Amino acid sequence: MSDPRVDQVAVIGGGPAGLMAAEGLARAGISVTVYEAKPSLGRKFLRAGIGGLNLTHGEDYQKFCTRYEARQPQLQPMLDRFSPSAVRAWAAELGIETFEGSSGRVFPVDMKAAPLLRAWVHRLRAQGVRFRLRHRWLGWNETQALRFATPDGEIEVAAQATVLALGGGSWPQLGSDASWLPWLEEKGVDIAPLQSANCGFDVAWSDHFKEGFAGEQVKPVALSFTDAQGVVHRRQGELVATEYGLEGSLIYAFSRHLRDAILADGQATFTLDLAPGRSAERVMKELTHPRGARSISSHLQSRVGIKGVKAALLRETLGKEAYTDTSQLAEAIKALPVVVKAARPMAESISTAGGVRFEALDERLMLTSVPGVFVAGEMLDWEAPTGGYLLTACLAQGAWVAEGVRDWLSAS
Repeated sequence: MSDPRVDQVAVIGGGPAGLMAAEGLARAGISVTVYEAKPSLGRKFLRAGIGGLNLTHGEDYQKFCTRYEARQPQLQPMLDRFSPSAVRAWAAELGIETFEGSSGRVFPVDMKAAPLLRAWVHRLRAQGVRFRLRHRWLGWNETQALRFATPDGEIEVAAQATVLALGGGSWPQLGSDASWLPWLEEKGVDIAPLQSANCGFDVAWSDHFKEGFAGEQVKPVALSFTDAQGVVHRRQGELVATEYGLEGSLIYAFSRHLRDAILADGQATFTLDLAPGRSAERVMKELTHPRGARSISSHLQSRVGIKGVKAALLRETLGKEAYTDTSQLAEAIKALPVVVKAARPMAESISTAGGVRFEALDERLMLTSVPGVFVAGEMLDWEAPTGGYLLTACLAQGAWVAEGVRDWLSAS
């Protein structure tokens, strides 16, 4: 094999974190080459944009930061440096205007990901960033040069600094296949096991329910869950009933709590308020209103607005006898217990938990066991619900790591 190609900085991974790192480095006058295993950049970014690219969230910034839960202390400086408002300003610089929806989520005006990605890559090329597509990272050789599989055979690259932004283990067909795990483990990097996040959960539905209601939206509902510390978490939103169980933004918001409970106890139970706009007292009053010759189903629909998949959920959980008992029915409408048995596989999840622990990094996100190698994005051990939190944190980490690489190169 010929002598290794020489790069000042190699960024491995062409997703949001990697591209933002490349942009920050290029603006600092540093030579950057981005290596991407797939034939095109930002595949998961584009997939996330189907139905509307959720860039960030417009809620109160302090509340926004709490969405990262246990990893807020580590991510806070990065978010302070590249906040949700900075994300919107960055998009505007690329000619992409944004708006805040009624839920607080922020989207491009045209709702599409492709125009933003095209403008971004065009600007990166103009800044001198080089792209090497169909270059799959294979770890390091004995001299610590980077190894890549390419259509023309294996090559080696000697880089002064490397940024790893290879994603976690979700949607592997788009590039985040966690193939980097053994190479970092060989270097002694402390890695938390990868797990599904922002995922659906299995529920043991009857065949009748699956055949009649799989694919139905359940809205509006409020989900309540009591964690191991006795803290009650509640949020209103919507779910989707599937053949395997439940998915959707509301269940994703609780995925960490449900996953942890399943790991500890083998299952998790939460409750659904099927009539979040009505108090328990009002529900009971409506149900005890004389219904005459009407069926209980007609009575539920006319008095409480319960029909379709919501009514099916009640029948599925209560059984025939309890379904006709007013007290039990009223209680279930306000707190329907749902038992989930397992999280869906990582390949089906929107994101993953686990990855390189922050304790394995210095404050610049450089691996303490591998000087000159930095990590950003979903490779790191953090998670957040959908709603713009994932993308904002990936962009913030990319911007942060660019400054870290710059400072490390200056001191080397």
